[in-house]
Amino acid sequence: MEQVYFDHAATTPPRGEVVEAMLPYLRERWGNPSSLHRTGNRALEGMERAREHLAALIGAQPDEIVFTGSGTEADNHALVGVWAAHRDRKNHIITSTIEHHAITHTVTFLEGLGAKVTHVPVDGAGLVDPEAVRTAITHQTALVSIMHANNEVGTIQPIAEIGAVCRERGVLFHTDAVQTVGHVPIDVSGLNIDLLSLSAHKLYGPKGVGALYMRKSAKLTSFIHGGGQELGRRASTENVASIVALGEAARLARQDMAAESAHVAALRDTLLREVQARIPNVHPTGHQSKRLPNNASFCVAGVEGEALVLDLDTAGFAVSSGSACTSGALEPSHVLLALGIPPEIARGSLRVSFGRSNTAEEVERFLAVFPGIVERLRDLSPVAAC
Repeated sequence: MEQVYFDHAATTPPRGEVVEAMLPYLRERWGNPSSLHRTGNRALEGMERAREHLAALIGAQPDEIVFTGSGTEADNHALVGVWAAHRDRKNHIITSTIEHHAITHTVTFLEGLGAKVTHVPVDGAGLVDPEAVRTAITHQTALVSIMHANNEVGTIQPIAEIGAVCRERGVLFHTDAVQTVGHVPIDVSGLNIDLLSLSAHKLYGPKGVGALYMRKSAKLTSFIHGGGQELGRRASTENVASIVALGEAARLARQDMAAESAHVAALRDTLLREVQARIPNVHPTGHQSKRLPNNASFCVAGVEGEALVLDLDTAGFAVSSGSACTSGALEPSHVLLALGIPPEIARGSLRVSFGRSNTAEEVERFLAVFPGIVERLRDLSPVAAC
């Protein structure tokens, strides 16, 4: 049985055009972009073209793009780099209670080095109040880091308003935009963003490459030390083929974003509406309008999310019980708990995330089997939840 892939928030299949763009840089243009000879220059030209495509996608200047090995590395670079550059005068970082582990674990690490960290709360829809950020800022605050959209529930934050607060108070503002770049319009200047993290494999590119946007005025230390690559901001010979692929994915995203967004939003709305109509005790999670166009997340009372994932896998559907980075965890998601969802409900979380190749017919096939799976698991459950 061919599996229907409904887990694009975890990773996306590389587009054929993206794979084709990589191949010359694995076969013929494999030079070191730091070399001065023709072979090196051919690799450098491909990498710089990719930098231009990515900058155009987010409204940045090409020399503000630093290529990294992942979105996680970009997050670490932003947080550790800013803290290290400012810690003598500013030792305070503000983030939210629903960030990805690439942020939460990094701020925990920095706390061990002496950083002071404030976690601002979210409301029941997963939104951060910009005024809560304003209240949390002190004269010691070096950085605010609030994700653009949550990877589990899909809520899109009021980034422009939060960024405006930071700009007013003279504090650097970073956003983890791994889930949004290539899927919703982003203009780093219009959104008052100083630092932004992204990852290629979330926008139909390969794994193992990402980028950090760094506004020219942002001061932070290098995260990886060694050579002078990336204008001295990130040592290590660049992964040219994957960077070229990221550039092509960015070019295609800029071209196709509006059409894809409308397509997946229609699938999302149909699934959320019909799941609630056909199954009792289903609880949608996240903001129901300020959300990613492809993200349908909800909790099913009386069942375990992992059991739903496994049964759906057997039925031919790939979905997630939340973040791919926490799948298999026994405890309920920290994101759902931060939204105030009771643990017994949060354990039944499911995330269905669509991509450009998904169809309405696939959604109907899902809806045909999902109620029966829920009914069977509820019958097996020792807890009567319905």
